[in-house]
Amino acid sequence: MIGRLRRGIKSQKAIAICTIIIVFFFLISVLAPWISPHDPIQVNLAIKLQAPSWEYPLGTDQLGRCNLSRLLHGARVSLGFASLIFIASLTFGLFIGTVAGYRGGWLDAVLMRLCEGVMAFPNLVLVLGLVGIFGPGLPQLVMALMMVQWVYYARMFRNMVVSLKERNFITAARVSGSSQWQIIRRHMIPNILPPIVVIGTLEMGWAIMDISAMSFLGLGIQPPTPEWGAMVNEGKQFIRNHPQLMLYPGLLIVVVVATFNILGEALSERFGVKRGF
Repeated sequence: MIGRLRRGIKSQKAIAICTIIIVFFFLISVLAPWISPHDPIQVNLAIKLQAPSWEYPLGTDQLGRCNLSRLLHGARVSLGFASLIFIASLTFGLFIGTVAGYRGGWLDAVLMRLCEGVMAFPNLVLVLGLVGIFGPGLPQLVMALMMVQWVYYARMFRNMVVSLKERNFITAARVSGSSQWQIIRRHMIPNILPPIVVIGTLEMGWAIMDISAMSFLGLGIQPPTPEWGAMVNEGKQFIRNHPQLMLYPGLLIVVVVATFNILGEALSERFGVKRGF
């Protein structure tokens, strides 16, 4: 009992701290155009690779651009598009999974075989293949990640619906004359929405990692748009003399992804929701 109470207190502290950190980064991404000291894409070779100063708090990069301004604007891309990928994939997966789980039969079999076919391949391999077909660029990367990610949500929500549809309150709603769509909308979806919070915090970290990884490979964000993974790629050639060009964006990726994962695990422990439910 005491051990459970201690774990509950620790999870509450972790949730509070991680939430503050995430809100802070989202505020930075929203306010970046107003709090950035300089234009993040303005090139000035006369001041390239400068050390930190009052005018440039984190120095400048190889093209004389303000590192701090680029990091702030990079948060808009990393967090903004990770959120877009998550919301779009989740919405489509929720619809497909709920319909497949509730209707069952051949429709469920066809949709789940499609999901299993996609899940049989590693995510990175599929994303690389799709980006190779669509071409490099942010819109193509976002589309590829959404096309790969929705199947996991669909499978997850389908399992939730299957476990719910034989319960007494669903049977009562069916007997009372509620239509299938009314049952799904009023009874199914509200009961599977709570785990979305846990799933979302875990998947946001992976979405940020995927965007950064593809941008590092040159298949995502294209110059001169600032993005953390692309900044790591641009700074790797200066790793010996100016390691901060890789260190700054790399640390931000680690901090944000770790925060999302810790928050997801704390929420999972508190509410009893596990990834892959």
